Amino acid sequence: MNRKATALDVAKLAGVSRSAVSLVLNGRGDGNVAKESQDRIREAAAALNYTPNTIAVSLRNRRSRIIGIVSDQVVTSPFDGNIIAGADAVARTQGFVTVVMDTELDEARDEGAVATLLDRQVDGLMYVTVGLRPLHVPPNMLSVPSVLANCFDDRPDAGVPAVIPDEVRGGREAAKHLLELGHRDIAFLAGDNLTPAAPRRIQGHRGAFEAAGLPVPSGRILQVGWDIDAGFHGAMKLLDGVAADRPTAIVCANDRLAIGVVLAANRLGLSIPQDLSVMGYDDEFRIASTMVPALTTMALPLREMGEAAMTGLLQELAAEPQRNDGTPGEDVKPAWRQPIETLVPGRLVVRESTGPVPAGRG
Repeated sequence: MNRKATALDVAKLAGVSRSAVSLVLNGRGDGNVAKESQDRIREAAAALNYTPNTIAVSLRNRRSRIIGIVSDQVVTSPFDGNIIAGADAVARTQGFVTVVMDTELDEARDEGAVATLLDRQVDGLMYVTVGLRPLHVPPNMLSVPSVLANCFDDRPDAGVPAVIPDEVRGGREAAKHLLELGHRDIAFLAGDNLTPAAPRRIQGHRGAFEAAGLPVPSGRILQVGWDIDAGFHGAMKLLDGVAADRPTAIVCANDRLAIGVVLAANRLGLSIPQDLSVMGYDDEFRIASTMVPALTTMALPLREMGEAAMTGLLQELAAEPQRNDGTPGEDVKPAWRQPIETLVPGRLVVRESTGPVPAGRG
């Protein structure tokens, strides 16, 4: 039987020290090992099929190499589970595993879920939500490095870092896309105020008009809800009348609203995008790309948020606390307690439901 490769074998093949191999393969290479050497170490490890002994690494570092993730409903959601997928992918590249607990939208279970994970000696914690919302962070999350994904602390002084979508930018880019197609009479079915996403997207929508030096059409921003029937009834109010009074484009706060708008347009005999351009938001799996016509939409950066949140958390775990004089110690508030908000941009996905403004309506 062939002998299992060791870290020393990797070091010899890569032409580096054994300590350099340990730093790189344990996720601490940046700032300690040159980029070229890091690349050689990873190539050598792959060639030798070498992986660190995770139990030995854990004992040396006094770490479990486990990250606990609490979600409100993400585990049972076919949509925002991409956040956890992105986080888990990053964790695995650094030799960590994730353990997930879902509270099924019961906030009374938050602190207990965190306590259960802490009992398992997790090194860090992440809280993930379905839909952007403020979160009353469980106090026991502050006992280890923690991060929020798709939510933010409703008590900013608690200082838990948050990674959230840039909703203002998303609303702005959606409206800008239609403005660049020549549309001026653009309506916005903007969800409701139960989530902070709606007002932020409205802010971005208005910002696109302001940047273009154009007035926002009066009465064209309606907060109707988030479901298909809300999109249908909202669109009927906008479209069922004299052709010259109809908007030439409708932006929807999610893809389900856009389905309702398409149904209303079909009811009224309007062609998309020849008579009406329709734009969604989210790029929901098995909806946006399979609609007829396929839906132009703003893709939420779900996987990217998970990746960014986990990357930041692991960086904090790798960093040592510093004293005020800059030497290692424990008398300075850890970096992971500092208030940080990271905005992750979405992506415009242009498909077939948007087109140039109808003749005579520009």
